Amino acid sequence: MSELNARVDTTRAILDRVARDFSPAVFASSLAAEDMVLTDLILKAGLPIAIFSLETGRLPKETLAVLDQVKAHYGHEIELFRPQPQLVDDYVSKNGLNAFYESVELRKGCCYVRKVEPLGRALAGKRAWVTGQRRAQSSTRAELAVQEDDTAHGMQKFNPLADWSEQDVWEYIRANGVPYNALHDRGYPSIGCEPCTRAIQPGEDVRAGRWWWEDADSKECGLHLVDGKLIRIKSVAA
Repeated sequence: MSELNARVDTTRAILDRVARDFSPAVFASSLAAEDMVLTDLILKAGLPIAIFSLETGRLPKETLAVLDQVKAHYGHEIELFRPQPQLVDDYVSKNGLNAFYESVELRKGCCYVRKVEPLGRALAGKRAWVTGQRRAQSSTRAELAVQEDDTAHGMQKFNPLADWSEQDVWEYIRANGVPYNALHDRGYPSIGCEPCTRAIQPGEDVRAGRWWWEDADSKECGLHLVDGKLIRIKSVAA
């Protein structure tokens, strides 16, 4: 527990610095367990870091229920950014509602419409954004830095939980009574849109249930990619 306490102190210090030196800053929450840890730390400290989530239009009902849990528990309403209806209509009309199963290209096209484009609007005018990414989540995040130079959006990007383990996340949630997505108790460690997420089997990678029909190396939605490459071009010492 002392090791977790040290990680919590370090994470608080990172969030304090983001709020102090990079205002206006925002936290992009997927409403997953990691993001609920950061939500708890930000709201309890009263930090001026706005929290938003991308409501893709295809999220599980359990994920949407977390929004009400946050409002009831913290008295805070998370801002939602939704896809532009015309872009959704164009994609579905051209490719079909579930075309993302057919190829990585079509899947990333759907992610662009439902996630990447709304993210751009959410980050507009900001100096920094915070994510709940962790190195242990997947091979594509193994070299994740705490602070990155996000040249794609022209700002700094912070991953305060980069070195947290899955155990750290759940120890914090249980110790602090943090609300979380009910799907986590049903074998879903990583949760995205409903048709693109499944429960995992014991021993599988925590992100094995995301886009399970694809190779592990392609399992990013584009929020943290530019032209198919990780935007971790330049790490900055915290």
